[in-house]
Amino acid sequence: MGEHEGRPGGARILVAGIGNVFLGDDGFGVEVARHLAEGPAVPGADVVDFGIRGMDLAYALQRAYTAVIFVDAAPRGHAPGTLTVLDPDLPGDGEAPAEGPVEGHGMDPVSVLRLARRMGRLPARVRVVCCEPVTAGEALFELSEPVRAMVGAAAGLVKSLVMDMIAENAGPGSRDPLPR
Repeated sequence: MGEHEGRPGGARILVAGIGNVFLGDDGFGVEVARHLAEGPAVPGADVVDFGIRGMDLAYALQRAYTAVIFVDAAPRGHAPGTLTVLDPDLPGDGEAPAEGPVEGHGMDPVSVLRLARRMGRLPARVRVVCCEPVTAGEALFELSEPVRAMVGAAAGLVKSLVMDMIAENAGPGSRDPLPR
């Protein structure tokens, strides 16, 4: 039996906080992961601060996760602090693997997904919760105010996505009947 197959519905979700805490708002994903880790456990999920360790994240994706939620800062042309949920296109089985050296640090979610596919496995479902940065790539050691203000909202959004993904994964016979 796999690592998470004994749970109702077999669902287990990886919540991956990514980013560089030394580059201002790029540390948003890490801060959200910390916020989630300091609170009550998120049922059905493993919350991990991966920072810039893309190789570690690609290896983690080889485990029996049914889904992954990346949390990151990403400039998308919105007002600073805007939260967006993306459903990225996954690298397909027939897609030629990207050639060249593998960079173990500072990988973006798409690069991590490509590497995970080259290694053999991707979770069936991938979502990205991103926040529009004010300061991306600048050597600052804290989040800007608009981005910091969204950490709690992003954590709540991640919890909601986890619950939705677990519900989607649960079959009709996977839940215990309600007591009468």
